[in-house]
Amino acid sequence: QVQLVESGGGSVQAGGSLTLSCVASGNIYNYYMGWFRQAPGKEREGVARISTGGSRTYYADAVKCRFTISRDNAKSTLYLQMDSLKPEDTAMYYCAAVGPRNFYSWDFDYWGQGTQVTVSS
Repeated sequence: QVQLVESGGGSVQAGGSLTLSCVASGNIYNYYMGWFRQAPGKEREGVARISTGGSRTYYADAVKCRFTISRDNAKSTLYLQMDSLKPEDTAMYYCAAVGPRNFYSWDFDYWGQGTQVTVSS
């Protein structure tokens, strides 16, 4: 089991950037990792995911070419670089982990508590 703690959220104006971090309690070498978000009144949605070694990534259409997911397994840390932020990116962002069973699934097992991102126009 892995415990996840996100940080790096905050308030930013449209067009700005933020970098989210997620530190795991143990090693994450054998986990696919992902970022999700949930806006008020909306369902949680997958944002990006990354394979165990970082060679494969996948992004939701809404964030493609603006967000970059990466990981540092030696530091047990997952990152999400968010550029060209839009007001519609406002949400609680969650880090998640799952054993390597299906890279193209948004079905994750372990979740952090979330970090709030607010983008003003």
